Amino acid sequence: MSIIQEFKEFAVKGNVMDLAIGVIIGGAFGKIIDSLVKDILMPIINFVIGGEVNFSNKFIVLRGESENITTLVQAQEAGLTVLSYGNFLTILINFLILAWVVFLLVKVMNRLRKQEEAAPAEPAPTPEDVQLLREIRDELKKQG
Repeated sequence: MSIIQEFKEFAVKGNVMDLAIGVIIGGAFGKIIDSLVKDILMPIINFVIGGEVNFSNKFIVLRGESENITTLVQAQEAGLTVLSYGNFLTILINFLILAWVVFLLVKVMNRLRKQEEAAPAEPAPTPEDVQLLREIRDELKKQG
């Protein structure tokens, strides 16, 4: 079997296609979560706190002169060594929200599976030979 034929069989198997679809949907879902945090949650947090909360400009200068520097971009352009924890906080919030949503989805899927399993399955039809043997047994009981 040629290597191209083997690769073709590997690539069109259901598991590989399912994985590819999952990765594509996961990437799009990550963008949705980023937008949720940036465009919906952060404005609500800003409103509740009553000020401008912008995690992207949260940083600590580790080395260098930091006078008159108010943004991370300015600090980086000035060549300062900075610990930019704000971006990490934003990514952490995104991750926690994404993990929570995935947890809820898995929980719903597990509940649906349990309901399917709990539903009584219809008994399998009795095979003809077993049914015939039962009829013979019943007739023998009647005669005896």
